[in-house]
Amino acid sequence: MTIRTLDLFHGAGGSSLGAKTAGAEIIAGIDYWHIASDCFSMNFPEARSINADIRESSPARLHDLIGDIDLILASPECTDHSCAKGARQRCEESKLTAFQVIKFAREFRPKWVVIENVIQMKSWSRHPELLDELRKLGYYVQENRINAHDLGVPQTRKRLFLLCSLSGRVDCAKPMHKEGKTARTIINFDGDYTFTPLFSSKRAKATIERAKRAISALGTNEPFLIVYYGTDGSGGWQSLDRSLRTVTTLDRFAYVKPTPTGHIMRMLQPEELKLAMGFPINYRLESGTRRDKIKLMGNAVCPPVMEFIVRTITRTYQ
Repeated sequence: MTIRTLDLFHGAGGSSLGAKTAGAEIIAGIDYWHIASDCFSMNFPEARSINADIRESSPARLHDLIGDIDLILASPECTDHSCAKGARQRCEESKLTAFQVIKFAREFRPKWVVIENVIQMKSWSRHPELLDELRKLGYYVQENRINAHDLGVPQTRKRLFLLCSLSGRVDCAKPMHKEGKTARTIINFDGDYTFTPLFSSKRAKATIERAKRAISALGTNEPFLIVYYGTDGSGGWQSLDRSLRTVTTLDRFAYVKPTPTGHIMRMLQPEELKLAMGFPINYRLESGTRRDKIKLMGNAVCPPVMEFIVRTITRTYQ
């Protein structure tokens, strides 16, 4: 039987792609950002793309328009939960978008609801209330933490998934650890990209220090990646032979390689970040600026993770 699916806060469409790969039918998606809506429309032409503020959307009218739904996928705004925001002030209104999922679940009464967010959502003061509202609707709720790397994605990306079912306990164990792909697998070594000298007077001191740490550890003949913007706890650089660190909405990673005249560097490109997120090479990223595409990827759900979840929670139904 077909699993009719609605994707709330669909972003780049990673959840929909994963669900579709698992055999679901994508009926519609809602997102406020027009760049995300354009991306969704290009990759899911069979689905209805709704570019609207979900807070102003009527679940009843949508129900009349698209019919019954078996599965709701939702990735509410996560920026104000994430540690990536640092010490900046959090916006409670942004966090409250998670409660919009409740009104759609109440209207459609799907067999399953899957809510994705950053791990830090668990520490939100209203997280218990969100779980209570789901349980009041009759859902059994299981909280799973999944690292995309464990499903073969070439990136370390830990996320929280609330798996909700009307039929009782959710059968979704932790994924078995696969042989993870490395950052080397996503880099287009043959691309016609513009490189600039690494050691330049215009380069930030912190950038130079990160590069020097990498060269000290790897030698002068090995390429590597540096965290060009932001900080991390691993010296600000990494080998190509490990999975990429978490992709964010910032233009964060720079690829550095040695040449006979010295090290040169360039930023990773959206198509490379797309591969790091587990999207296939033919997935279309054609709308918006380079910055928009990086934001799309940084906010996305890794398709292989959602594929795993949908396959396991719907196993008995199929």
